[in-house]
Amino acid sequence: MSRIDGPGRVGARLLGCLALGVAVGVVGTGVHRLNPPLGILLAYLTVASSAVLARAWVGARGMLALAAGLLATVGAMTFVRPGDDVIIADQAVGWAWLAGVLVVGLVGLLPRRMFDDHALGRPDGPAGRP
Repeated sequence: MSRIDGPGRVGARLLGCLALGVAVGVVGTGVHRLNPPLGILLAYLTVASSAVLARAWVGARGMLALAAGLLATVGAMTFVRPGDDVIIADQAVGWAWLAGVLVVGLVGLLPRRMFDDHALGRPDGPAGRP
C-alpha cells in the first residue's frame, strides 16, 4: 500500500497549483476590466479562492507554485502583446490588478506561524474549544 502523500502525489499537486496559477492569471487578466468594479472584484475573488485551495492542498509550497504561475502569466500578459493591443491598460483598474497579484505573491512568502492559532497563544483553537 502506498502513502497518501508520496513524492509523486505532492509533485503532481504542485504542478496542479502551478497550472491553476496560470489559469487564474489568464482569467483574472481577462475579466479585471469588466464593468468596474465588478470585474476586479471577481478577479480578486478568484485569486483569493485559488490561494486558499493551494494553501490547503499542498501548504506553503502550493501557495508559492500558484503565485509563481500567477505572477509569470500576468507579467507576460502585461508586456507581451499581440500587435498593438493592450491587455492591461495604464489605468487605475489595471494598476489595481497588478498590485493585487503582487500582494498574493507576497502573502505566499509569509511564514506559517502567522496562520497558526497556536502561535498566538491559543492552545485550544480560535474559540477556546478543543
